[in-house]
Amino acid sequence: MDRKIRVLVAKVGLDGHDRGAKVIAAALRDSGMEVIYTGLRKTPEMVVEAALQEDVNAIGVSILSGAHMTIFPRILDLMRDKGLKDVLLFGGGIIPDQDIQVLKKKGVGELFTPGASTIDIVAYVKNWVTVNIQY
Repeated sequence: MDRKIRVLVAKVGLDGHDRGAKVIAAALRDSGMEVIYTGLRKTPEMVVEAALQEDVNAIGVSILSGAHMTIFPRILDLMRDKGLKDVLLFGGGIIPDQDIQVLKKKGVGELFTPGASTIDIVAYVKNWVTVNIQY
């Protein structure tokens, strides 16, 4: 069966700047993926519950608020608690390089900073799902 890649795109916390998240959601959708956009001001619990309900292959989180060192680990913990070990957690936003390295060591996938190419983001998600998930 040829199943479409399903990606949840989320904005977590009080950050109200969603233009980047919408651009990424559109790029993923235009590449043939199914995209679920959660909208603004979601909690990590809401994001993981939505990912579980929507049976996604990946969760993309946009963070511009500076809360990335709290939000990403919390989402990872919730994903592990809910058994979402075969779901990619990736993201983007204003994240310092040293924090990116720490988050990746904890299990977060690629973290894209401002100016990242939507082509690269789409390719990364497609490659990760192709390599890590058996359809």
